[in-house]
Amino acid sequence: MSYFDAASSAPLHPVARQALQASLDEGWADPARLYREGRRARLLLDAAREAAAEAVGCRPDELVFTTSGTRAVHTAVAGTLAGRHRVGRHLIVSAVEHSSVLHSAETHRTQGGTVSEVPVLRTGAVSPDVYAEALRPDTALACLQSANHEVGTEQPVAAVAEACRAAGVPLLVDAAQSLAWGRVEGGWSLLTGSAHKWGGPAGVGLLVVRKGVRYAPQGPADERESGRAPGFENIPGIVAAAASLRAVRAEAAAESARLRELTDRIRARVPELVPDVEVVGDPVRRLPHLLTFSCLYVDGETLLHELDREGFSVSSGSSCTSSTLTPSHVLRAMGVLSEGNVRVSLPLGTPAEDVDRFLDVLPRTVAAVREKLGAPAGAPAVTVVRDDSLVVDALGKRCPIPVIELAKVITDVPIGGTVRVLSDDEAARLDIPAWCEMRNQEYVGEEPTEGGTAYVVRRKAP
Repeated sequence: MSYFDAASSAPLHPVARQALQASLDEGWADPARLYREGRRARLLLDAAREAAAEAVGCRPDELVFTTSGTRAVHTAVAGTLAGRHRVGRHLIVSAVEHSSVLHSAETHRTQGGTVSEVPVLRTGAVSPDVYAEALRPDTALACLQSANHEVGTEQPVAAVAEACRAAGVPLLVDAAQSLAWGRVEGGWSLLTGSAHKWGGPAGVGLLVVRKGVRYAPQGPADERESGRAPGFENIPGIVAAAASLRAVRAEAAAESARLRELTDRIRARVPELVPDVEVVGDPVRRLPHLLTFSCLYVDGETLLHELDREGFSVSSGSSCTSSTLTPSHVLRAMGVLSEGNVRVSLPLGTPAEDVDRFLDVLPRTVAAVREKLGAPAGAPAVTVVRDDSLVVDALGKRCPIPVIELAKVITDVPIGGTVRVLSDDEAARLDIPAWCEMRNQEYVGEEPTEGGTAYVVRRKAP
Protein backbone atom coordinates (compact mmCIF):
# COMPACT_ATOMS: atom_id res chain seq x y z
CA MET A 1 0.00 0.00 0.00
CA SER A 2 1.38 3.44 -0.95
CA TYR A 3 0.40 6.16 1.52
CA PHE A 4 0.14 9.51 -0.32
CA ASP A 5 -1.70 11.58 2.30
CA ALA A 6 1.05 13.03 4.51
CA ALA A 7 -0.67 16.43 4.47
CA SER A 8 -3.47 14.90 6.56
CA SER A 9 -1.16 13.02 8.89
CA ALA A 10 2.41 11.90 8.35
CA PRO A 11 3.52 8.41 9.41
CA LEU A 12 5.18 8.32 12.83
CA HIS A 13 8.88 9.04 12.37
CA PRO A 14 11.22 6.32 13.75
CA VAL A 15 12.89 8.92 15.97
CA ALA A 16 9.48 9.90 17.38
CA ARG A 17 8.73 6.27 18.17
CA GLN A 18 12.06 5.83 19.97
CA ALA A 19 11.68 9.07 21.93
CA LEU A 20 8.11 8.24 22.87
CA GLN A 21 9.01 4.82 24.20
CA ALA A 22 12.01 6.11 26.14
CA SER A 23 10.15 9.04 27.72
CA LEU A 24 7.26 6.83 28.84
CA ASP A 25 9.61 5.53 31.52
CA GLU A 26 11.17 8.89 32.39
CA GLY A 27 8.51 11.53 31.80
CA TRP A 28 5.46 10.30 33.66
CA ALA A 29 5.80 12.43 36.82
CA ASP A 30 4.52 15.96 37.44
CA PRO A 31 7.14 18.43 36.11
CA ALA A 32 5.91 21.04 38.60
CA ARG A 33 7.13 18.95 41.57
CA LEU A 34 10.55 19.27 43.17
CA TYR A 35 11.27 15.62 43.94
CA ARG A 36 13.57 13.51 41.75
CA GLU A 37 10.92 12.15 39.37
CA GLY A 38 9.39 15.61 38.92
CA ARG A 39 12.79 17.18 38.21
CA ARG A 40 13.50 14.49 35.64
CA ALA A 41 10.20 15.17 33.92
CA ARG A 42 10.92 18.92 33.99
CA LEU A 43 14.30 18.38 32.35
CA LEU A 44 12.64 16.42 29.54
CA LEU A 45 9.98 19.10 29.05
CA ASP A 46 12.51 21.95 29.05
CA ALA A 47 14.79 20.14 26.60
CA ALA A 48 11.85 19.50 24.26
CA ARG A 49 10.81 23.14 24.46
CA GLU A 50 14.33 24.33 23.64
CA ALA A 51 14.59 21.94 20.69
CA ALA A 52 11.21 23.00 19.30
CA ALA A 53 11.99 26.70 19.80
CA GLU A 54 15.30 26.32 17.96
CA ALA A 55 13.49 24.65 15.05
CA VAL A 56 10.80 27.33 14.92
CA GLY A 57 13.18 30.25 15.46
CA CYS A 58 11.87 31.72 18.71
CA ARG A 59 12.76 31.94 22.38
CA PRO A 60 11.88 28.90 24.52
CA ASP A 61 9.77 31.07 26.83
CA GLU A 62 7.68 32.16 23.83
CA LEU A 63 6.61 28.60 22.99
CA VAL A 64 4.00 26.45 24.73
CA PHE A 65 2.70 22.98 23.90
CA THR A 66 -1.02 22.40 23.33
CA THR A 67 -3.17 19.33 22.80
CA SER A 68 -3.36 19.83 18.99
CA GLY A 69 -2.66 22.28 16.20
CA THR A 70 -6.35 23.16 16.10
CA ARG A 71 -6.33 23.95 19.82
CA ALA A 72 -3.24 26.11 19.26
CA VAL A 73 -5.06 28.11 16.56
CA HIS A 74 -8.22 28.55 18.64
CA THR A 75 -6.15 29.62 21.65
CA ALA A 76 -4.02 32.04 19.63
CA VAL A 77 -6.98 33.75 17.97
CA ALA A 78 -9.06 34.05 21.14
CA GLY A 79 -6.15 35.22 23.30
CA THR A 80 -4.91 37.85 20.88
CA LEU A 81 -8.37 39.25 20.14
CA ALA A 82 -8.99 39.52 23.88
CA GLY A 83 -5.62 41.08 24.56
CA ARG A 84 -6.12 43.72 21.87
CA HIS A 85 -9.82 44.41 22.36
CA ARG A 86 -9.09 48.08 23.08
CA VAL A 87 -7.69 48.43 19.55
CA GLY A 88 -10.83 47.01 17.97
CA ARG A 89 -12.63 43.80 17.04
CA HIS A 90 -11.62 43.45 13.41
CA LEU A 91 -10.04 40.13 12.31
CA ILE A 92 -8.45 39.39 8.93
CA VAL A 93 -8.14 35.90 7.41
CA SER A 94 -7.36 34.63 3.94
CA ALA A 95 -10.05 32.75 2.02
CA VAL A 96 -7.98 29.55 1.99
CA GLU A 97 -7.07 29.22 5.67
CA HIS A 98 -7.42 25.90 7.48
CA SER A 99 -10.86 25.28 8.91
CA SER A 100 -9.55 25.87 12.45
CA VAL A 101 -8.85 29.50 11.54
CA LEU A 102 -12.13 29.96 9.69
CA HIS A 103 -14.11 28.43 12.55
CA SER A 104 -12.39 30.80 14.97
CA ALA A 105 -13.31 33.68 12.69
CA GLU A 106 -16.93 32.57 12.56
CA THR A 107 -17.07 32.38 16.36
CA HIS A 108 -15.64 35.89 16.55
CA ARG A 109 -18.27 37.10 14.09
CA THR A 110 -21.13 35.56 16.07
CA GLN A 111 -19.81 37.31 19.18
CA GLY A 112 -20.12 40.70 17.53
CA GLY A 113 -16.71 41.05 15.90
CA THR A 114 -16.03 41.83 12.26
CA VAL A 115 -14.09 39.64 9.83
CA SER A 116 -12.49 40.46 6.49
CA GLU A 117 -11.71 37.54 4.18
CA VAL A 118 -8.89 38.30 1.75
CA PRO A 119 -9.37 36.63 -1.67
CA VAL A 120 -6.63 34.65 -3.38
CA LEU A 121 -5.27 34.46 -6.90
CA ARG A 122 -5.95 31.42 -9.05
CA THR A 123 -2.69 29.93 -7.74
CA GLY A 124 -4.07 29.98 -4.19
CA ALA A 125 -1.80 32.77 -2.92
CA VAL A 126 -2.89 36.13 -1.57
CA SER A 127 -1.63 39.35 -3.08
CA PRO A 128 0.39 41.22 -0.41
CA ASP A 129 -1.03 44.52 -1.67
CA VAL A 130 -4.61 43.28 -1.44
CA TYR A 131 -3.95 41.87 2.01
CA ALA A 132 -2.47 45.19 3.12
CA GLU A 133 -5.59 47.01 1.92
CA ALA A 134 -7.67 44.95 4.38
CA LEU A 135 -5.76 46.35 7.38
CA ARG A 136 -7.71 48.95 9.35
CA PRO A 137 -7.15 51.06 12.46
CA ASP A 138 -9.41 48.69 14.40
CA THR A 139 -7.72 45.49 13.19
CA ALA A 140 -6.81 43.40 16.23
CA LEU A 141 -5.31 40.39 14.45
CA ALA A 142 -4.37 39.17 10.98
CA CYS A 143 -4.04 35.48 10.02
CA LEU A 144 -2.17 33.89 7.12
CA GLN A 145 -1.07 30.28 6.69
CA SER A 146 2.53 29.66 5.61
CA ALA A 147 1.49 27.16 2.93
CA ASN A 148 -1.84 25.78 1.85
CA HIS A 149 -2.87 22.36 3.09
CA GLU A 150 -4.82 21.38 -0.06
CA VAL A 151 -2.80 22.68 -3.01
CA GLY A 152 0.62 23.30 -1.43
CA THR A 153 0.93 26.95 -2.49
CA GLU A 154 3.30 28.96 -0.28
CA GLN A 155 2.01 32.30 0.93
CA PRO A 156 4.01 35.58 0.85
CA VAL A 157 4.28 35.63 4.64
CA ALA A 158 7.29 37.96 4.84
CA ALA A 159 5.63 40.66 2.69
CA VAL A 160 2.33 40.44 4.57
CA ALA A 161 4.16 40.46 7.92
CA GLU A 162 5.92 43.67 6.92
CA ALA A 163 2.62 45.31 6.03
CA CYS A 164 1.17 44.18 9.36
CA ARG A 165 4.21 45.47 11.25
CA ALA A 166 3.87 48.86 9.61
CA ALA A 167 0.20 48.94 10.65
CA GLY A 168 0.95 47.75 14.18
CA VAL A 169 -1.09 44.54 13.74
CA PRO A 170 0.16 41.14 14.93
CA LEU A 171 0.23 38.38 12.31
CA LEU A 172 -0.69 34.80 13.24
CA VAL A 173 0.84 32.16 10.97
CA ASP A 174 -0.57 28.63 10.80
CA ALA A 175 2.62 26.75 9.91
CA ALA A 176 1.30 23.21 10.32
CA GLN A 177 2.14 22.18 6.74
CA SER A 178 5.53 23.87 6.40
CA LEU A 179 7.39 23.41 9.69
CA ALA A 180 8.86 20.10 8.57
CA TRP A 181 10.65 21.91 5.74
CA GLY A 182 12.06 24.92 7.54
CA ARG A 183 11.43 28.04 9.56
CA VAL A 184 8.79 30.55 8.53
CA GLU A 185 10.58 33.68 7.39
CA GLY A 186 9.37 37.19 8.13
CA GLY A 187 8.34 39.20 11.14
CA TRP A 188 5.35 37.17 12.26
CA SER A 189 3.98 37.63 15.79
CA LEU A 190 2.27 34.31 16.54
CA LEU A 191 2.73 30.84 15.06
CA THR A 192 1.04 27.47 15.42
CA GLY A 193 1.96 23.93 14.40
CA SER A 194 0.80 20.32 14.73
CA ALA A 195 3.16 17.43 15.48
CA HIS A 196 1.36 14.75 13.48
CA LYS A 197 1.96 16.79 10.31
CA TRP A 198 5.73 16.32 10.60
CA GLY A 199 5.87 12.73 11.83
CA GLY A 200 5.32 13.32 15.53
CA PRO A 201 2.51 11.76 17.58
CA ALA A 202 -1.04 13.05 17.36
CA GLY A 203 -2.27 15.10 20.28
CA VAL A 204 0.59 17.61 20.42
CA GLY A 205 0.53 21.12 19.00
CA LEU A 206 2.65 24.18 19.58
CA LEU A 207 1.84 27.85 20.01
CA VAL A 208 4.37 30.67 19.83
CA VAL A 209 3.52 34.16 21.07
CA ARG A 210 6.32 36.66 20.54
CA LYS A 211 7.29 38.94 23.38
CA GLY A 212 5.49 42.25 23.10
CA VAL A 213 2.25 40.84 21.68
CA ARG A 214 -0.73 41.84 23.81
CA TYR A 215 -2.25 38.52 24.75
CA ALA A 216 -4.90 37.55 27.31
CA PRO A 217 -5.43 33.80 27.92
CA GLN A 218 -9.09 32.84 27.87
CA GLY A 219 -10.93 30.41 30.12
CA PRO A 220 -10.19 29.44 33.71
CA ALA A 221 -6.69 30.25 34.91
CA ASP A 222 -4.05 27.52 34.93
CA GLU A 223 -0.42 27.82 35.96
CA ARG A 224 0.92 25.36 33.38
CA GLU A 225 2.42 26.38 30.03
CA SER A 226 2.41 30.09 30.95
CA GLY A 227 -1.34 29.88 31.44
CA ARG A 228 -1.87 29.41 27.70
CA ALA A 229 -2.42 25.65 27.56
CA PRO A 230 -4.19 24.35 30.66
CA GLY A 231 -3.87 20.80 31.85
CA PHE A 232 -1.18 18.27 32.63
CA GLU A 233 1.54 18.21 29.97
CA ASN A 234 1.78 15.11 27.77
CA ILE A 235 5.53 14.88 28.27
CA PRO A 236 6.17 11.65 26.30
CA GLY A 237 4.21 13.06 23.35
CA ILE A 238 5.94 16.45 23.61
CA VAL A 239 9.39 14.85 23.74
CA ALA A 240 8.57 12.71 20.70
CA ALA A 241 7.19 15.72 18.83
CA ALA A 242 10.32 17.79 19.43
CA ALA A 243 12.63 14.91 18.58
CA SER A 244 10.84 14.17 15.32
CA LEU A 245 10.81 17.85 14.31
CA ARG A 246 14.57 17.99 14.78
CA ALA A 247 14.96 14.73 12.84
CA VAL A 248 12.86 15.75 9.83
CA ARG A 249 14.67 19.09 9.68
CA ALA A 250 17.95 17.22 9.43
CA GLU A 251 16.56 15.37 6.41
CA ALA A 252 14.68 18.32 4.94
CA ALA A 253 17.20 19.61 2.41
CA ALA A 254 17.82 16.25 0.75
CA GLU A 255 14.22 15.05 0.96
CA SER A 256 12.84 18.36 -0.27
CA ALA A 257 14.89 18.13 -3.47
CA ARG A 258 14.04 14.46 -3.98
CA LEU A 259 10.30 14.77 -3.33
CA ARG A 260 10.02 17.93 -5.42
CA GLU A 261 11.45 15.98 -8.35
CA LEU A 262 8.80 13.31 -7.83
CA THR A 263 5.90 15.77 -7.53
CA ASP A 264 7.21 17.69 -10.54
CA ARG A 265 7.07 14.41 -12.44
CA ILE A 266 3.45 13.88 -11.44
CA ARG A 267 2.54 17.49 -12.32
CA ALA A 268 4.05 17.09 -15.78
CA ARG A 269 2.89 13.57 -16.57
CA VAL A 270 -0.71 13.56 -15.35
CA PRO A 271 -1.98 16.03 -18.02
CA GLU A 272 -0.14 13.99 -20.65
CA LEU A 273 -1.56 10.68 -19.49
CA VAL A 274 -5.09 11.73 -18.54
CA PRO A 275 -7.17 14.01 -20.80
CA ASP A 276 -9.24 16.86 -19.34
CA VAL A 277 -7.16 17.44 -16.20
CA GLU A 278 -6.38 20.69 -14.42
CA VAL A 279 -3.31 20.77 -12.17
CA VAL A 280 -3.92 23.49 -9.59
CA GLY A 281 -1.75 25.54 -7.24
CA ASP A 282 1.44 27.48 -7.83
CA PRO A 283 3.86 25.36 -9.90
CA VAL A 284 6.96 26.90 -8.28
CA ARG A 285 6.16 28.51 -4.92
CA ARG A 286 4.78 25.38 -3.29
CA LEU A 287 5.59 22.71 -0.74
CA PRO A 288 7.94 20.08 -2.18
CA HIS A 289 5.82 17.05 -1.36
CA LEU A 290 2.28 18.14 -2.27
CA LEU A 291 0.26 18.64 -5.45
CA THR A 292 -3.39 18.63 -6.46
CA PHE A 293 -5.14 17.99 -9.77
CA SER A 294 -8.78 17.75 -10.81
CA CYS A 295 -10.28 15.51 -13.49
CA LEU A 296 -13.31 16.51 -15.54
CA TYR A 297 -16.27 14.11 -15.63
CA VAL A 298 -15.11 12.21 -12.54
CA ASP A 299 -16.84 11.47 -9.25
CA GLY A 300 -14.15 12.20 -6.68
CA GLU A 301 -15.39 9.70 -4.11
CA THR A 302 -15.49 6.88 -6.65
CA LEU A 303 -12.01 7.78 -7.89
CA LEU A 304 -10.58 7.71 -4.36
CA HIS A 305 -12.17 4.30 -3.72
CA GLU A 306 -10.77 2.93 -6.97
CA LEU A 307 -7.28 4.26 -6.22
CA ASP A 308 -7.52 2.72 -2.78
CA ARG A 309 -8.33 -0.64 -4.40
CA GLU A 310 -5.19 -0.19 -6.49
CA GLY A 311 -3.13 0.40 -3.34
CA PHE A 312 -2.93 4.20 -3.11
CA SER A 313 -4.14 6.35 -0.22
CA VAL A 314 -4.91 9.87 -1.45
CA SER A 315 -7.38 12.58 -0.44
CA SER A 316 -9.70 14.96 -2.26
CA GLY A 317 -11.37 18.34 -2.08
CA SER A 318 -14.24 17.36 -4.38
CA SER A 319 -17.77 18.04 -3.21
CA CYS A 320 -18.73 14.46 -3.93
CA THR A 321 -16.31 13.26 -1.24
CA SER A 322 -17.93 15.55 1.34
CA SER A 323 -20.96 14.91 3.49
CA THR A 324 -22.03 18.52 2.84
CA LEU A 325 -21.89 18.07 -0.96
CA THR A 326 -20.05 21.39 -1.26
CA PRO A 327 -16.63 21.70 -2.86
CA SER A 328 -13.54 22.50 -0.83
CA HIS A 329 -13.50 26.14 0.28
CA VAL A 330 -9.91 26.31 -0.98
CA LEU A 331 -10.75 25.21 -4.52
CA ARG A 332 -13.83 27.43 -4.48
CA ALA A 333 -11.78 30.47 -3.44
CA MET A 334 -9.25 29.76 -6.19
CA GLY A 335 -11.99 29.41 -8.80
CA VAL A 336 -10.59 26.13 -10.14
CA LEU A 337 -12.19 22.83 -11.08
CA SER A 338 -13.25 20.79 -8.05
CA GLU A 339 -14.71 17.60 -9.52
CA GLY A 340 -12.48 14.56 -9.56
CA ASN A 341 -9.98 16.32 -7.30
CA VAL A 342 -6.98 14.32 -6.07
CA ARG A 343 -4.43 15.57 -3.54
CA VAL A 344 -1.12 13.72 -3.46
CA SER A 345 1.17 14.46 -0.50
CA LEU A 346 4.23 12.25 -0.29
CA PRO A 347 5.70 11.31 3.09
CA LEU A 348 9.43 11.30 3.72
CA GLY A 349 11.12 8.32 2.11
CA THR A 350 8.53 7.73 -0.61
CA PRO A 351 10.26 5.57 -3.24
CA ALA A 352 10.26 6.72 -6.86
CA GLU A 353 8.86 3.31 -7.84
CA ASP A 354 5.62 4.13 -5.99
CA VAL A 355 5.18 7.30 -8.03
CA ASP A 356 5.87 5.42 -11.26
CA ARG A 357 3.24 2.84 -10.36
CA PHE A 358 0.75 5.62 -9.50
CA LEU A 359 1.27 7.17 -12.93
CA ASP A 360 0.71 3.76 -14.49
CA VAL A 361 -2.51 3.09 -12.56
CA LEU A 362 -4.11 6.56 -12.72
CA PRO A 363 -5.05 6.78 -16.45
CA ARG A 364 -6.99 3.52 -16.58
CA THR A 365 -8.60 4.23 -13.20
CA VAL A 366 -9.88 7.62 -14.34
CA ALA A 367 -11.03 6.15 -17.66
CA ALA A 368 -12.99 3.43 -15.83
CA VAL A 369 -14.74 5.96 -13.58
CA ARG A 370 -15.63 8.14 -16.55
CA GLU A 371 -17.02 5.16 -18.44
CA LYS A 372 -19.28 4.28 -15.51
CA LEU A 373 -20.63 7.83 -15.49
CA GLY A 374 -21.19 7.95 -19.25
CA ALA A 375 -18.74 10.79 -19.78
CA PRO A 376 -17.87 11.85 -23.33
CA ALA A 377 -14.89 9.84 -24.56
CA GLY A 378 -13.65 12.57 -26.89
CA ALA A 379 -14.66 15.66 -28.80
CA PRO A 380 -18.09 15.04 -30.34
CA ALA A 381 -18.86 15.90 -33.95
CA VAL A 382 -20.15 19.42 -34.65
CA THR A 383 -23.92 19.47 -35.06
CA VAL A 384 -25.76 22.55 -36.29
CA VAL A 385 -29.40 22.85 -35.27
CA ARG A 386 -31.99 25.55 -35.82
CA ASP A 387 -32.58 26.36 -32.20
CA ASP A 388 -29.84 28.47 -30.68
CA SER A 389 -30.62 27.51 -27.09
CA LEU A 390 -30.91 24.27 -25.14
CA VAL A 391 -31.91 23.49 -21.59
CA VAL A 392 -30.25 20.67 -19.64
CA ASP A 393 -32.25 19.60 -16.60
CA ALA A 394 -29.69 18.26 -14.12
CA LEU A 395 -31.73 19.03 -11.01
CA GLY A 396 -31.24 16.40 -8.35
CA LYS A 397 -28.02 15.13 -9.94
CA ARG A 398 -24.65 15.52 -8.22
CA CYS A 399 -21.18 16.20 -9.48
CA PRO A 400 -19.94 15.55 -12.06
CA ILE A 401 -23.22 14.75 -13.87
CA PRO A 402 -24.23 18.40 -14.64
CA VAL A 403 -20.89 19.01 -16.36
CA ILE A 404 -21.05 15.71 -18.22
CA GLU A 405 -24.52 16.57 -19.55
CA LEU A 406 -23.28 20.01 -20.61
CA ALA A 407 -20.33 18.49 -22.47
CA LYS A 408 -22.63 16.10 -24.33
CA VAL A 409 -24.90 18.81 -25.76
CA ILE A 410 -22.68 21.88 -26.26
CA THR A 411 -22.23 21.07 -29.96
CA ASP A 412 -26.00 20.71 -30.42
CA VAL A 413 -26.24 24.50 -30.55
CA PRO A 414 -24.53 26.65 -33.19
CA ILE A 415 -21.59 28.94 -32.48
CA GLY A 416 -23.07 31.75 -30.42
CA GLY A 417 -25.92 29.60 -29.13
CA THR A 418 -26.43 28.95 -25.43
CA VAL A 419 -26.97 26.01 -23.10
CA ARG A 420 -28.75 26.53 -19.78
CA VAL A 421 -27.82 23.90 -17.21
CA LEU A 422 -30.36 23.59 -14.41
CA SER A 423 -28.70 22.32 -11.24
CA ASP A 424 -29.18 22.36 -7.48
CA ASP A 425 -25.66 21.08 -6.78
CA GLU A 426 -23.41 23.73 -5.23
CA ALA A 427 -20.38 22.30 -7.04
CA ALA A 428 -21.87 23.34 -10.40
CA ARG A 429 -21.28 26.99 -9.47
CA LEU A 430 -17.55 26.26 -9.53
CA ASP A 431 -17.20 23.42 -12.01
CA ILE A 432 -19.24 24.77 -14.94
CA PRO A 433 -17.18 28.01 -15.19
CA ALA A 434 -14.01 25.93 -14.81
CA TRP A 435 -15.17 23.62 -17.63
CA CYS A 436 -15.82 26.64 -19.85
CA GLU A 437 -12.29 27.92 -19.31
CA MET A 438 -10.78 24.49 -20.04
CA ARG A 439 -12.98 24.06 -23.14
CA ASN A 440 -12.70 27.64 -24.44
CA GLN A 441 -16.43 28.22 -24.09
CA GLU A 442 -18.03 31.39 -22.67
CA TYR A 443 -19.58 31.29 -19.21
CA VAL A 444 -22.36 33.88 -19.30
CA GLY A 445 -23.49 33.65 -15.69
CA GLU A 446 -26.20 32.20 -13.48
CA GLU A 447 -29.87 32.87 -13.04
CA PRO A 448 -32.29 31.71 -10.34
CA THR A 449 -34.73 29.06 -11.45
CA GLU A 450 -37.33 26.92 -9.77
CA GLY A 451 -35.62 24.31 -7.64
CA GLY A 452 -32.08 25.53 -8.26
CA THR A 453 -29.95 27.67 -10.53
CA ALA A 454 -29.60 28.00 -14.29
CA TYR A 455 -25.97 28.21 -15.43
CA VAL A 456 -25.77 29.79 -18.89
CA VAL A 457 -22.97 28.83 -21.30
CA ARG A 458 -22.45 30.31 -24.76
CA ARG A 459 -20.73 28.16 -27.36
CA LYS A 460 -17.60 29.80 -28.76
CA ALA A 461 -15.52 26.87 -29.97
CA PRO A 462 -16.22 23.80 -32.12
